[in-house]
Amino acid sequence: MNTNIPRYEYPRPQFVRDSYVNLNGTAWTYQIDYTRTGMERELYKSTCFDSVINVPFCPESKLSGVEHIDFIEEMYYHREITIPAEWAEKKILLHFGAVDYECWGFINGVEVGHHIGGSCSFYFDLTDFVKAGETYHFILRVKDEHRKLTQMSGKQCHRYYSKVCSYTRTTGIWQTVWMEAMNPYALSYCAVTPDLDNGSFNFKPELFKDKKDLQLQIRILADKEEVGTADLKVYNGMSVSIPLNKIHTWSPDDPFLYDIEYTLSDGDKIIDKVTSYAGLRKIHVEGSTVYLNNEKLYFRLVLDQGFYPEGLWTAPSDEALKKDIEYSMAAGFNGARLHQKVFEERFHYWADKLGYLTWGETPSWGAACFWPMQGQAVYWEAAINVIREWQDYVRRDYNHPSIVAWSPANETLPRHRNYEEPEELECYSKIMEILYDLTKRLDPMRPCNDTSGYHHIKTDLWTVHTYCKTPELLKETLSAKENAPVFSHSEAERKAYKGQPYICDEFGGFKYIPDGIAKENDGKGGSWGYSTVNSEDDFLNLLRGEIDVLLELPDFSGYCYTQLTDIEQEQNGILTYDRKPKVDLAKLKEIFGKKPL
Repeated sequence: MNTNIPRYEYPRPQFVRDSYVNLNGTAWTYQIDYTRTGMERELYKSTCFDSVINVPFCPESKLSGVEHIDFIEEMYYHREITIPAEWAEKKILLHFGAVDYECWGFINGVEVGHHIGGSCSFYFDLTDFVKAGETYHFILRVKDEHRKLTQMSGKQCHRYYSKVCSYTRTTGIWQTVWMEAMNPYALSYCAVTPDLDNGSFNFKPELFKDKKDLQLQIRILADKEEVGTADLKVYNGMSVSIPLNKIHTWSPDDPFLYDIEYTLSDGDKIIDKVTSYAGLRKIHVEGSTVYLNNEKLYFRLVLDQGFYPEGLWTAPSDEALKKDIEYSMAAGFNGARLHQKVFEERFHYWADKLGYLTWGETPSWGAACFWPMQGQAVYWEAAINVIREWQDYVRRDYNHPSIVAWSPANETLPRHRNYEEPEELECYSKIMEILYDLTKRLDPMRPCNDTSGYHHIKTDLWTVHTYCKTPELLKETLSAKENAPVFSHSEAERKAYKGQPYICDEFGGFKYIPDGIAKENDGKGGSWGYSTVNSEDDFLNLLRGEIDVLLELPDFSGYCYTQLTDIEQEQNGILTYDRKPKVDLAKLKEIFGKKPL
């Protein structure tokens, strides 16, 4: 392991092999294709570009060494790739944690793969294009049509300057690039479903390709002691349930993880070994209540957008990912709503290890299918992209016990419109029903929050966003009223309410800037929060008052406070953008650590 390169740690902790080459660092060169004529100029055949970039940091970031903050619609990367000599006769994959947004790979000028989706993990299969022991020129062409409204971009700003709650963009490679080699018949994936009520794990392994008489051994270990095992013939489509002789649940209070070992054999020869882990936990909804391990759960979440001052969407280090979770837990939260971004697998690893509940969400802003006012062609192209990417996200992160809910979208369909355009509402309703149904087919065990905040169509959770300057106004807003048991933005939306768990998953957003700590970044629009508080005492009293209101609401299932950190001009975090606490976290824990009576 080369610790001299950035983000050197193994990027996929739930599916680990020994063969691994990290390709991060400054061996990459790049060229921005301002005129989008790179293919005509055959840049894909290049053997080097003039400028260096530090991967996996995007070119807009400081850590990339580039810091080009204008729009980049196309760019090209180059680096030499040497295939280890011991990888002869192996299947060779070139992995990308994420590339925003669309990309093509070339080896010595020959296309080896194409991928669409700015936050999906993917690979190019190099097996037929390379030989062990030889060195090749690899080119990655990137296209990022950020303003086209057909791709999800989250909080990346559609204007040159950051504005309100949109920030500096991310283009190109923004997660680890790495290679691995394996047997052509090796495991490609394994879904692991915890079955707490029956004291077992269910496994559904997948192979790169089938071969008769392949034997798979699955061992489950607790504290290095074998507590479950199976030896079976393996083929694509099969599944197996393995009972445990030691039951130890995963929870925020005790985030116990079982170790898992996969050994694949062809006759007497072992052809693949993979190590993993899993947590035995159950999350489900009954009526208006969410249960974790069959006990009532109350969400005390913080909004986490996963931006970093020097890396933007990319954490500067693995320790920074862990530290954000530790800050949140020290402030009394039991988890986070991961907002408008698909977080990297290392973040979920630390959430699993530390016992931190999370909701997974797409970077849905920017895709016209959630705001259907741009015409049918744009709408359906966006919808296709969203559906394609969402199923990749759910599949990749399915095995993480810390993820307890999915949110395909956030703040969809303009809340201030009167929904008088039946075609607009009909199109929107179709995509939300599709996303909900798809989510439940991919993952029946977790609740699906169709859209966070508004406009609900089909959902397991009733989530609302409301920013109130006083506890009294918050109570008035969220309390049940005649013919309106829950808060909603319209009568049309309220039709989706069927008694689901009621959660305020955005509130607060108070801008408090202690003297000598936080510096304002005007973002050409002035720094802001949903409301401003001028002293620590006022800040703590306001938080205490609003949390008390939420805890006292009957049949309420939790909240999400906005937010963990300041981000550029948005300064309503409990931490500054560079992760300095604005208030002693122990004082915050006295407030956010409270539980309902």
